[in-house]
Amino acid sequence: MAQCLAELDGLFLALSDPTRRAVIQRLGRGPASVGELAGEATMTLPSFMKHVRMLESNGIIRTAKSGRVRTCVLNRERLAAVDDWLAEQQRVWTERTDRLEQFVTDSKEQQ
Repeated sequence: MAQCLAELDGLFLALSDPTRRAVIQRLGRGPASVGELAGEATMTLPSFMKHVRMLESNGIIRTAKSGRVRTCVLNRERLAAVDDWLAEQQRVWTERTDRLEQFVTDSKEQQ
């Protein structure tokens, strides 16, 4: 459980930055080189590479180098962990609000 939460923390930390979210969004359309991705960002390549390393270290993207070109690919399965967590939170909160609604309804009927 603690490992799972630590992994989620890393995923949410990686998703918290607009530059990294833009990279993820772009890679959702297909693989791209680091150069292509960096061209869309308003920062130096070394600064941009920190974002790539953050996404890669959390398993959100994979990179492969062929010659002088490093290509990034989105790891959609990794994002499924976020989706699963959010679905579980939605289920929990739906149950809680349903119980609250039932409590309020029962209280009104008893008056």
